[in-house]
Amino acid sequence: MKTQYDGDRAGISRRTLLTRTGAAAAALVAAPVLGGVQPARAAGSWRVPGEETPHKRTWMAWPSSSTIWGSSLSLIQADIAKLARTIATYEPVIMCADGPTAAARAGTICGPTVTVISSIPVSDCWMRDTGPLFRVDGTGGLDSFGLNFNAWGENATSFYGIPASAYDKDRTVAQQVAAYAGASFVRADVVGEGGGVEYDGDGTLMATESCWVNSNRNPGRTRDQIEAELLSRFGASKMIWLPGVTGKDVTDGHIDGTARYIKPGVVMVQLAGAVRPDVWTANAQAIHDVLVNSTDARGRQLQVLTIEGPDTLPRIPAGKQKQFLSSYMNWAVTDQAVITTQFGDTTKDEAAKAAIEAAYGRPVIQLDLDNLYGNGGGGAHCVTMQEPNS
Repeated sequence: MKTQYDGDRAGISRRTLLTRTGAAAAALVAAPVLGGVQPARAAGSWRVPGEETPHKRTWMAWPSSSTIWGSSLSLIQADIAKLARTIATYEPVIMCADGPTAAARAGTICGPTVTVISSIPVSDCWMRDTGPLFRVDGTGGLDSFGLNFNAWGENATSFYGIPASAYDKDRTVAQQVAAYAGASFVRADVVGEGGGVEYDGDGTLMATESCWVNSNRNPGRTRDQIEAELLSRFGASKMIWLPGVTGKDVTDGHIDGTARYIKPGVVMVQLAGAVRPDVWTANAQAIHDVLVNSTDARGRQLQVLTIEGPDTLPRIPAGKQKQFLSSYMNWAVTDQAVITTQFGDTTKDEAAKAAIEAAYGRPVIQLDLDNLYGNGGGGAHCVTMQEPNS
């Protein structure tokens, strides 16, 4: 068991596709593309590189809170461990666990290929949203910033009744991971999550307005102000604002379940399969329609690839299917492979695998992560954060 008890070193259901009881109807927030074509970034300037570029390692967090997970905790832990072991086949994985007891369990379940540390306290497993965004400057420099995680606009409390204090440790994860990695750290002047923004590493961002221009995260901030801050932090020059869905899931419509960058100039969109509620079907189509008419920061017309979600979820009880995050898009990219999921719809699973492999030119590993995608409502991307080679 590769476990480090280095405490002296510096340093739920997350998403539901069911309508909340008493919640307002979801709103499709259609937004125009902002920003014109601008010069490419200057050589040596700081930027968050695309996820397809080489990694030093992947960061994850071990769930150990019964307050958050209740009776589902062991099932979620099993899926997190399966994913961590798979990623560790391709690149190093550091798993942050909340103290020695949690670290010991994580090490036992994850096995010797995953490095478990107990010096960075964590509340839950959503490292994409709680961890730092690492930047490089092309000359060997590494720094980072955080997006001031506030439990998805405190939606974890308003949706599920989980006390806000249950996420207190996750509010400081970003700076502690950065310190462990030896990267300087600053806090951004906006509130949000890493799963709420996609970046190509070449000057262009895309995000849903519903996540960012939202009073539960950035009250009093205009879209232009939020855009300017994100562009500055990511080292980008153009934002593509996409339609979003408000009030239907705890994230208010994170982009990483629907549209992802493959590489600069190329994006992939998942059009909804038969099991997705109508609001998400309409939103996916609206996102697609914006992107096919978009150019990036370098003036390239985006190439928009598409896949379709599953039409059946044979392993999931009918009453739970509308809660299920049936997204192939929420993959984790490693240096040598892409790790995603399969849902038991053989035709759609195989088609998605073939399309993602063709897009990346890398093998695609499909795992059964039903508990994470079902009880957790998040996926492989949601629970990982890459640290790039500097």
